[in-house]
Amino acid sequence: MAMQRRNLLKTAALGAAALAAPKALAADRARTLIYVPSSDLASLDPGYLAPGVSIVHGFMVWDTLYGVDEQFNVKPQMVEGHVVENDGKAWRLTLRPGLKFHDGEPVRARDAVASIKRWAGIDVLGAKLLSVTDELSAPSDREIVFRLKRPFPLLPWSLAKPATYSAFIMPERLVLPAGNKGPIAEIIGSGPYRYLANERVAGSRVAYARNDAYVPRQEAPNWGTGAKIAYFDRVVWNVIPDAGTAAAALQKGEVDWWELPPVDLVPLLRADPNLKVLVKDIVGGEAGLRMHARVAPFDNPGVRRAVLTSIDQAEYMQAIAGDDRNLWRDKVGVWSIGKPMSTDAGIEVMSGDLNKARQMLGAAGYKGETVAILAPADVPTLYTFAQITADRLQRIGMKVDLQTMDFGTMIQRRTNRGLPDKGGWSMFFVWFDGVNRFNPASNLGITGTYFGWPEVPEIDALREQWFEAPDEAAQRELARQIQLLVWRDVPFIPLGTYYQTTAFHRSLSGISRAGVDFVNVKRS
Repeated sequence: MAMQRRNLLKTAALGAAALAAPKALAADRARTLIYVPSSDLASLDPGYLAPGVSIVHGFMVWDTLYGVDEQFNVKPQMVEGHVVENDGKAWRLTLRPGLKFHDGEPVRARDAVASIKRWAGIDVLGAKLLSVTDELSAPSDREIVFRLKRPFPLLPWSLAKPATYSAFIMPERLVLPAGNKGPIAEIIGSGPYRYLANERVAGSRVAYARNDAYVPRQEAPNWGTGAKIAYFDRVVWNVIPDAGTAAAALQKGEVDWWELPPVDLVPLLRADPNLKVLVKDIVGGEAGLRMHARVAPFDNPGVRRAVLTSIDQAEYMQAIAGDDRNLWRDKVGVWSIGKPMSTDAGIEVMSGDLNKARQMLGAAGYKGETVAILAPADVPTLYTFAQITADRLQRIGMKVDLQTMDFGTMIQRRTNRGLPDKGGWSMFFVWFDGVNRFNPASNLGITGTYFGWPEVPEIDALREQWFEAPDEAAQRELARQIQLLVWRDVPFIPLGTYYQTTAFHRSLSGISRAGVDFVNVKRS
């Protein structure tokens, strides 16, 4: 434990200056929510690149056709409702009246059609939806029509998924020029808050203003469904890389809410009578290790299996969450724990046995290639994972280059498919949202389209069979088989499940264990 936790707070500030939260005028302060995110906003367009912080930003600026409640039921959000015809092969979705983008233009069905097509070019579930669609059209300003090749009951869930690569509806005029080759030119949505481009300071500040034209639904709020009310005039994100500085700013009232305090500081924050600490996660996020499967040494499945054998999930989870087992789980497989597809099949392959891993590495023919690990110093959890892994890989005989950088650089760097000495990489770490890991429909870890680009045709075939399975029992068996193939070819390695803790002033209400950040939050 000494190695993992010795510098958790210090490493958060490596390569970055500590930033103090700015003080607002007293008259404006009550109407402004000041938030400390887990990292800077590396991508403004969640339809192009979508790290977790960009999803939070996304749900402030944009909206989705459907939402998901706390029980994971799908409900209409931007749509008024839908009609299913032709034995499930035709869906007619009707937009709610009065929806407007932040530039004053109405939201039209053709905006939704363009957005869905763009989203499907990057999201694995979106790609599946379009693959079973004969025609997606907008016969009128409020009507969206899917004509399917066969029934696809997951259509509403696809459009509601509240995690990586959500189907946000953007203006057609911005979507079409951008396509999947780059971000949209302007950050304009129809959501409850407007992004303020003129106040953006990269690495330091992001600002939003309430969208006074937003028309909330009438139903009670329930996670990503129902009314989404913006109670604050402004929301300001202050990026504070140093954990000690962030804790002091929260205690002094200079900031209102700290997204992800490190476990070492949670007791200090709990002891402050003016603060509240909440486990704000109803599913749990899975930490993941992704290797570049197209370049040496990880183009060799045998080398990937040696790394898999070296993994001890408990070591990773204790490093970021301490000894409180209520905050983390190990022995976690490919699917979200506690959900129908979850299985322990083959889980014992992650034994943490370094001697065995060293032997496997030699048998696989490892040639001493350097492993370039992307290590974002401004995200303590990911940087800690990188440190632990670098240590373990060195102990099994691998040559390691721990490359310290900021999170934004890592996000851009991981798109490079080249060799490490050509601007590429060998390994990076990620949080896979628990909702994304429910089943094969959207689990990015098993796909070859996500960064690292592994090719496992057997997994692709089983995933297609999963969509056609006649019942849940058949789906569970296919999920079990997929997990066994993951242990064989190792497209990714799960590092455990962590239930995120957040801290905020007691004056705030509306922050729940299952809520869309910032909407329905107010100051009492």
